[in-house]
Amino acid sequence: MNESIDLVTLRVVISAADFGSISSACNHLGLSVAAASTRISLLEDSLGFRIFDRSPRGVHPTQAGHMLLERSRALLSDADRLAADLQDYSRGLKGHVRVLSNASALMEILPSLIERFTRDYPLIQIEVEERGSPDIPQALLEGRVDVGILDLPVAPPGLHFTDFFNDTLVLLVPQGHRLAGQPEVALRDALEEPFIGLANSTALSLRLQGSASAEGQKLKVRMRMQSFDAQTRMIAGGLGVGVLPLEAIGPQLAQLPLVAIPLTNSWSRRTHRIAVRNDPVPSPATKTFIDALLAR
Repeated sequence: MNESIDLVTLRVVISAADFGSISSACNHLGLSVAAASTRISLLEDSLGFRIFDRSPRGVHPTQAGHMLLERSRALLSDADRLAADLQDYSRGLKGHVRVLSNASALMEILPSLIERFTRDYPLIQIEVEERGSPDIPQALLEGRVDVGILDLPVAPPGLHFTDFFNDTLVLLVPQGHRLAGQPEVALRDALEEPFIGLANSTALSLRLQGSASAEGQKLKVRMRMQSFDAQTRMIAGGLGVGVLPLEAIGPQLAQLPLVAIPLTNSWSRRTHRIAVRNDPVPSPATKTFIDALLAR
């Protein structure tokens, strides 16, 4: 076989078989009879066998033609599905988006947004993993994820940040603590206390350490937890104090003997950001996901 088989010719063959007539197939496909007949004849010459037996009453597939028709229908069905998938992909309606998010976003805002997004865009798969903000930029730059949600003030080279949402850090103490009755405090007021902290790789941990250093002191970390829930339970047990985002600990404040005290430090008002690579540009599905987050 010297000629490649193109999809248009296969559509002509299938339509001619379905209608039993080349002229009827041409009316259906919007082709001239001469063009369709030429396509079928060239394909027969290329294959080395007749696809149709022709008579004044129309065309009928040969035995070899039946085999060609069966395979052609499957091939065209796959091609049509591929075309539809590619169209959905290019329109941002289908795809796979990998997300790394800090704990605050996962606790405060992402669950409801992702649930709504998956209902609105069921063909876009969202894969989410928790990670400390300082660890997210490198994963983005290496192309291991598509979107980062983090608490960092400045985008590293190669990344673009977009403001996403704000939250407020508070000093959390157990009820009855010496600071519990204060309307507000600065971090320096609590630096003599043992702290229940999070893992070292979070932006919050780095911020607290930096603020304590600016006061000429060192943060006295008694324990490091992996979650806000574990952190609040240790504080409620009287084992120390901690700094947490107010918006993430509503259930714990309602259920545990805790007091949240506003902080006067300027860094206590945080802006979380959406991060993506500058190059290559985000995929259509990634753009759809980011637009949905920002439109919340």
